[in-house]
Amino acid sequence: MAQSKDTLLHLLAGGCAGTVGAIVTCPLEVIKTRLQSSAIALHSVYYPQVQLGTITGGGVVRPAASVSPSALQVLKSILEKEGPKSLFRGLGPNLIGVAPSRAIYFASYSKAKEQFNAIFVPNSNVVHMCAAGSAAFVTNTMMNPIWMVKTRMQLEKRVRGSKQMNAVQCARYVYQTEGVRGFYRGLTASYAGISETIICFVIYEGLKKHLHEIHLTTSKVASGEKKYANFLGLMFAAAFSKGCASCIAYPHEVIRTRLREEGTKYKTFCQTARLVAREEGYSAFYRGLLAQLIRQIPNTAIVLSTYELLVYLLRDMPK
Repeated sequence: MAQSKDTLLHLLAGGCAGTVGAIVTCPLEVIKTRLQSSAIALHSVYYPQVQLGTITGGGVVRPAASVSPSALQVLKSILEKEGPKSLFRGLGPNLIGVAPSRAIYFASYSKAKEQFNAIFVPNSNVVHMCAAGSAAFVTNTMMNPIWMVKTRMQLEKRVRGSKQMNAVQCARYVYQTEGVRGFYRGLTASYAGISETIICFVIYEGLKKHLHEIHLTTSKVASGEKKYANFLGLMFAAAFSKGCASCIAYPHEVIRTRLREEGTKYKTFCQTARLVAREEGYSAFYRGLLAQLIRQIPNTAIVLSTYELLVYLLRDMPK
């Protein structure tokens, strides 16, 4: 009974935390997705190969290069051509999916952590890695159809004032044109992204443990001040761990977006990686990283700290 109540506690806390984060950071996610798409390459500024003169009369050749639009340029383009409402494209399926996905994730993480603690050294890095990986695998498999619809909606461009597909219409269109398999495009890239989740939680749990040790040694601090310091500490730990993980594992996000594009030439994870590298260069794997960091760091800080706070408050509620 107590175990079932604890699972429900994690479901509720995770769902509420995910919803708050999704609403606050939606515009940045739209910008990030646009930057990751193959369409952005068509709008790159191209600098052809030119001969540059030198003092000695010789010349050096500057190779051909292209510069992709920045996050601010994409933002300006969306506002001018599509209107502010387009910055919230995909928020519907995001809100539909974020609560259950976060709830599933945190409940799975808590359950897996409990199981792995009985196998490995309790609360060790191995436990955190296995628990985070297991939770991410379950969540990605169950939620991929919703995230697929969200990505398609975010990539859809419209003329200001025109009507776009809603989530239900988009889902129906995907089913009619690609069948059930269409909802699982990009799933292999999501599985590759489990590495980001593992890195994030290993760093986060390590920092949280360190903060807990500091908390125990500062017994003279007032109770209210201590709780406030703990909350800020958790936000910093979450932001720092997500920032590190995002920088390391970011290329899988670009590949996943490409795989989810409509009528795309991208078919599999490895084939997409090769195509992007050959046609656009390795820098293409990091398009949208700044927007991702600006979005994900505060989003993760909000989600994880809200989750921890809700768990703390709900556990202390009178029976």
